[in-house]
Amino acid sequence: MSDADLIEVKSKAEFEDGDRELVEVNGAEVGVICVGGEFHAVRNKCLHDCGPVAKGQVGKKLVGEFVEPGKRVEKSYADDEPIISCPWHGWSYDLETGEQLADNDLVLPTYDVIVEDGVVYVDGQQT
Repeated sequence: MSDADLIEVKSKAEFEDGDRELVEVNGAEVGVICVGGEFHAVRNKCLHDCGPVAKGQVGKKLVGEFVEPGKRVEKSYADDEPIISCPWHGWSYDLETGEQLADNDLVLPTYDVIVEDGVVYVDGQQT
């Protein structure tokens, strides 16, 4: 990655938890989202119907553990696995990997976010 690949978003101090900012990265609209002090960047185009996924609700991934036959699955929310859901039809994606939760063969493009000298940047190369 070179400095030429970095797209400036805004000052880290301007972000609060849950804030998001849209930027253009190589002709594509990308949403930069602050979740728990961590930054994530995803293409703002849902794989289902091209909705503005980066404007959707952010939450925690629901995970379950199968204990034994005949018992209910033990469910909990993973604090370290944030997801985002498209506001149009509810398709949900892992913010780290871009994987669609119902079908991990579908992957929303994600980008690395770099914070340097108090400024938030998106790496123009998708991960």
